[in-house]
Amino acid sequence: MNFSDLGLSDQLLKAIEKANYESPYPIQIQGIPAVLSGKDVLGIAPTGSGKTASYILPILQVLQKKEETIGRSVPVLVLVPTRELASQVAMVAEEFSRFLDRKVKSFAVFGGVSINPQMKKLNRTDILIATPGRLLDLLSRNALSLSNVEILVLDEMDKVLNMGFKEEVDQILSQLPKKRQNILYSATQDENIEDVIKKLLKNPVSISLQPESIGVDQINQYAYRVSPEKKGPFLRHLISSKGWSQVLVFVSSIRTADNVVGKLNKNGIEAVAFHGDKSQGARTEALSRFKSGKTKVLVATDLAARGIDIKFLPVVINYELPRSPKDYVHRIGRTGRAGAEGEAISLITEEELHHFKVIQKKMKKRVQLLNSEDLDF
Repeated sequence: MNFSDLGLSDQLLKAIEKANYESPYPIQIQGIPAVLSGKDVLGIAPTGSGKTASYILPILQVLQKKEETIGRSVPVLVLVPTRELASQVAMVAEEFSRFLDRKVKSFAVFGGVSINPQMKKLNRTDILIATPGRLLDLLSRNALSLSNVEILVLDEMDKVLNMGFKEEVDQILSQLPKKRQNILYSATQDENIEDVIKKLLKNPVSISLQPESIGVDQINQYAYRVSPEKKGPFLRHLISSKGWSQVLVFVSSIRTADNVVGKLNKNGIEAVAFHGDKSQGARTEALSRFKSGKTKVLVATDLAARGIDIKFLPVVINYELPRSPKDYVHRIGRTGRAGAEGEAISLITEEELHHFKVIQKKMKKRVQLLNSEDLDF
């Protein structure tokens, strides 16, 4: 199937072609017509499935039939859990809207930066992408109105709830008009999500993609058994010997991220840390340098496991394992995006071995465990 089969306009098809999207992914094939028809949508799909385009493209088309937004009463609201995902969605919307006859203004608001510049730029916003806390801050200052929201998107709703934003989401929902189209995406479907689904969605079109169906099987996974004291030297050996253009390294704590970056830089491997203790400006700069190839290695906590789209990222390395198997899947999903080839490597100590077996069992995929001592480093 082609994008031209999904009911999208010629202007959007031109933007899709310019963005080098060759063919729609399963979630786009199902989601785009559903959103265009005005139906509520429930999508259970992992990171990397192409969900952002599945709702942004049809929303842009719907807005073409609407009058231009005046003032600060936004017609489309997208709620996301993190600053990085907010910025990513805004960039996708901007990329796809460049050839449209009716110009569409997309704007992302989030905490960690000054609120005043955001307040000044809200006027005439068509698609507002927001984290819950910052949106409530803006509402408390009467900087915008939600009374005319026609389409609500809750993106990565499981992450929103896991981060403790349920009360904030309830406050936001209470300020929305009752008649609207609702689109909810989540990587998982647990009891908390079920409660939101029952309250929010009316006869939704349901889309469900299993993690293994959209990426895990296409990622070449393997692991190395390594002692704790040799993890650092072995990581540096891998990065130096493999010739990767970019390497995303995941660690479990801010302290470890800073330590690993320090050792990498000291040994001539340019690296930068990405975690919650960094200012928004520092995080944006680090991500920009990594995406552009100016920095080879990004060392991140699980803050980066969702919401960051890095095209053609060749490899993800788990320097330390995450707490849950779900987070493991989200981490390695940064590579092998939506069908592309990718590589995921985990460094496993004796203490982590049992937990790694649990991850493999939950993932329903066995990962080859190699002995790092067999290598000369």
